Formats: sequence, structure tokens, C-alpha cells
Amino acid sequence: MIELEGVPELVDPVMVAAFEGWNDAGDAASTAVAHLDREWKGEVFAALDAEDYYDFQVNRPTVWLDGGTRKITWPTTRLSVIRVGGEKPRDLVLIRGIEPSMRWRSYCNEILGFAHELGVEMVVILGALLGDTPHTRPVPVSGVTSDPDLARTMDLEETRYEGPTGIVGILQEACTHAGVPAVSLWAAVPHYVSQPPNPKATLALLNRLEDLLGLRIPLGELPEDARAWQLGVDQLAAEDSEVAEYVQTLEEARDTAELPEASGEAIAREFERYLRRRDVGGPQAPGGHATESGDVPYLRDTSGGRTRPPKPQRPEKGRPKDSDGGAAPEDPQAGGPDEDASDD
Repeated sequence: MIELEGVPELVDPVMVAAFEGWNDAGDAASTAVAHLDREWKGEVFAALDAEDYYDFQVNRPTVWLDGGTRKITWPTTRLSVIRVGGEKPRDLVLIRGIEPSMRWRSYCNEILGFAHELGVEMVVILGALLGDTPHTRPVPVSGVTSDPDLARTMDLEETRYEGPTGIVGILQEACTHAGVPAVSLWAAVPHYVSQPPNPKATLALLNRLEDLLGLRIPLGELPEDARAWQLGVDQLAAEDSEVAEYVQTLEEARDTAELPEASGEAIAREFERYLRRRDVGGPQAPGGHATESGDVPYLRDTSGGRTRPPKPQRPEKGRPKDSDGGAAPEDPQAGGPDEDASDD
């Protein structure tokens, strides 16, 4: 039995989770949860025992000094709670951790135990994958679920994926079998510029989460960082004619595939998002998406410690690779992740 002390009674709580590792291309998903935790000043109330779930030769602990005293930080999964104000206040339970090395079923059962005790109404899991998508276009975000009723009521895709999966897929299925509504949101990260950070993908995940939950998420400097990231990649890609030609090919394929999406319904959704955000944080691109470099000339000053994006990788023939050198996670479609290209 999980006993929670010091946690107030929550209002319409939703659990939002992200895990570093295989399901976190460009660190986009874990950075999104970290952003929520930072902007809304989350309070950590629990942590899973690292000894139960992690191989310390794979995820090593770190040693640091605290006023001359040596301390150790162990890899783990932490839970925090934040209260979102506004006309319809609600609470979020944030889960941020590293994909466990072992005992995945026990790991998911422990998380579900917290969800049950806290009265969580829905679980939203964020993920990011590598795909054949150009960095110059809005980041595709797929929303998928294993629950056909949830797919219908929330305008999500019902997953049909078969193949290797990560902790995101396992946790979503565990929620489904436990009767807890669960959704996973997947951002597609260009495989030729996969190194973290990727603020544009993080921003896209937060925009989609905002729409899904009907919240207004403070974005801080993320829109500026996303524009600066895109402009930096533009400049670096322009230095390599092979990469520039490959990006153009991806742009043409993407634009052709999206022609049917330029419908009145799609335009209306984008305009509604813009109206919701227009009085929050000043003017920005509709939906908070970084615009193409030709739309808003913007160059972020990097003197404050921000580094230029790493040089884009030369495109290789065959399937894009993930950061660990394996096949792109949860990407069963060779044509890119614009449709149901996630594991869940």
C-alpha cells in the first residue's frame, strides 16, 4: 500500500510522464516535463527506489560536492505535483525519470499505485522519435491510444503498431489493462539533427498537451529558443550542399503529403489555438510553433551560454538511426511519422 503524506487532495488530476532514453529523441519529451515542473514550481513528493529498477553500470550515479560534503545522486524516477490555476483549476502529477533497466512490470505497477491513490483521471505519456521530417516545417505530433472510445472522443489515433517497444508503450498498455485512460503524444525529430536539445520539438509537445488538456502552459523562452534552433540548423545545413538538397527533398515530400490537411477544419483549429494564446506571453507564431526562418527574421544572441545546434549529420542511405545506433524507435512507416508512427 502506498501512503502519501503531505500531498493535498488533488483537483481533477492528470498524470504527465516522460522518460529519458530510447523514447526521448533530442531529449524533447523529458525537457517538456522539466519545463512544466520548472514553470509551475512542482513539489517532489516521491521517488522510486533506484536499486529496484536500474543497472548502475548503464545509468551511473553521480558524485557532487555540497559545501565540502560529497553526496551521491542516484538515477531514479521522481514524482511531483503542480497546481494549475485559472478558470478551471486542476492538478498535474509529473513523472520524470530514466527508462528503467529491469522489472518493467513492477515499475509500471508502482506508478499505477500512485495514480490510484491520487485519483488520477488520465495518464498522458510524452515521447519523441526520429523520423524523415524536415527541421523547417512544424514538428509533427501524433496522439495515440489503445482505447477506441478515447480515440473517438479525443480525436486520437488508435494504435496499430507492432514491434519493439519502450517503457512508454509498456506503461500505456499497463494503464489500459488497469482501466486508466492513457494517451501518448509523440513528436518527430529530424534524424539528421538528432542531438539534444531540440526546443522546437519540446514546444510542439507542450502545444499538443495544452490542446489535449485545455490548459494554458507558460512557454517562457521556448518559442525564442525554437526559432534560434531552427535558424542555427538552417545556417549549418546551408554549409553542406548534400544536406541542403536532402532537406529540400524532405520538404517537398512533406508539403505534398499535407495538401489534404489544408482544410477549413485544420485552419480553424490553428486559429482557435492562436486566439487562446494571443494574450499570454505576447505575440508569437500561431500555436507557439516556431515559424519558418523567412516568416520571422530572428537570431538569438548566443552570448548567454546557448550554443549553436550541432552540425547536421550527412543523410545516409537506408533507415534513420537513433541515438544509440539502432533502428528508429517505434517508427514502422518508411514514409515518416506524420501518421501513426509511434508505438502507442
